Amino acid sequence: MRYIISGKNIDVTEGLKTAVYEKIGKLERYFTPDTEVHVTMSTEKDRQKIEVTIPVKGNIIRAEQVSSDLYVSIDLVEEIIERQLRKYKNKIIDNKQAASNFNQKYMNDEYDEDDTIKIVKVKKFAIKPMDPEEACVQMELLGHSFFVFRNSQTDEVNVVYKRKGNTYGLIEPEY
Repeated sequence: MRYIISGKNIDVTEGLKTAVYEKIGKLERYFTPDTEVHVTMSTEKDRQKIEVTIPVKGNIIRAEQVSSDLYVSIDLVEEIIERQLRKYKNKIIDNKQAASNFNQKYMNDEYDEDDTIKIVKVKKFAIKPMDPEEACVQMELLGHSFFVFRNSQTDEVNVVYKRKGNTYGLIEPEY
């Protein structure tokens, strides 16, 4: 795998790089050698965060972990990605989406994890046109962490969502 390691508000030391190569390197058995792994480390007060993104054909495998120790975060993020890979392997094979990026041995291995997605509830609702600020208010009134609405300015379906720090995000379609 090819590593692209960067830091925000932190100097990426050789020790951190070595820890990434050792821990994230455990994932090499799943991927072909030319697969890129984007690793971003950041620090903010007492929070040490690592984000790992692995773009593969048709999908993005991504995980992030925050703790008070960056080395602990590196350990945890590797476990998260490995669990994701085991869980979604059959879906990758069925859809032939990203099989070319994965090691053949991984694709042939069997895992016991239940990988079925079960939709247990379906909601239908009318989408009324509103502006993003009004959608945020509606989301707060409902007590949800996201809200789907038709943007009255663009006439597109958008999603607003609640972020950390009592801020909001807006997702707009891109064609």
